[in-house]
Amino acid sequence: MATIALARTTHKMPLVGFGLWKVTNSSCADTVYNAIKAGYRLFDGAGDYGNEKEAGEGVRRAIKDGLVKREDLFITSKLWNTFHAKEHVKPMAKKQLGLWGLDYFDLFLVHFPISLQYVDPAERYPPEWWDATKKVVTLGSTPMHETWKEMEALVDDGLAKNIGRSNCQGSVLVDMLTYARIKPQVLQIELHPFLSQDALVKFAKTLGIAITAYSSFGPQSYFELGADGQSLFTHNVVAALAKQHNKTPAQVLLRWATQREIAVIPKSNSEARLKENFDCMSFDLKPEEIKALSDLNCNFRLNDPSEIDPRLAIFA
Repeated sequence: MATIALARTTHKMPLVGFGLWKVTNSSCADTVYNAIKAGYRLFDGAGDYGNEKEAGEGVRRAIKDGLVKREDLFITSKLWNTFHAKEHVKPMAKKQLGLWGLDYFDLFLVHFPISLQYVDPAERYPPEWWDATKKVVTLGSTPMHETWKEMEALVDDGLAKNIGRSNCQGSVLVDMLTYARIKPQVLQIELHPFLSQDALVKFAKTLGIAITAYSSFGPQSYFELGADGQSLFTHNVVAALAKQHNKTPAQVLLRWATQREIAVIPKSNSEARLKENFDCMSFDLKPEEIKALSDLNCNFRLNDPSEIDPRLAIFA
């Protein structure tokens, strides 16, 4: 299995993983179990996804059945925005580990560079972006250096092997390097040919930070949420390359990333597509083909919190 060696720990993060966003609770345990059977070892979750308990059930069943050992898996989760304060980071990490049924995360990320007012998990979990009246929860006042110090403490306590960031730009990383005792090992970002983020990818790699791409299929995962835009699957450039290589459009899009040492975390509820996605490493794109896909960039961002509330314009 192709992997990326993380700079600080040399832990090997698989290049192809399985993303748990929007995997329904009712099917999640079976989906995770089937993904492990298909060869997946990296699972990307988050407290905000609301399915960590079910994902953990799938993992435990696979371990019980002898498909894998815990050390064979690379489990990622994320700290939500309402838990950035120093007194909440560790309790939430422990709560999420409890849902998974794990002793440690291989990677724990700060989900967004946004501090929101605390929501008691006993009141609502996951809290998402909203308060009880469906308005965006009040912005918090916790600076990132406070949150990151507690993230580092998770490493010290063995609750997370590696820590990193998600959904943040280069300026945030520059600032972090002024105070981080343990620098981020992974940056997870939206990345697909319509949003290639070449400068950010180059910058992160210069800092020795590995990249994980989410939404590798562009608008595909967002159509059911009401998003507009052309499907990358039917774009003439992608379709032509798929035909030329006798691969699916999804495999071409994933290989565009993995061939450049960018990890991917596609999800599918279909066992056939799940296997197809995992088989995205079985061919190579030519340099000019990678460029043709990168040239599709039009800075089309799908996951932008400013569309929820203008106060959340982290990509402005």
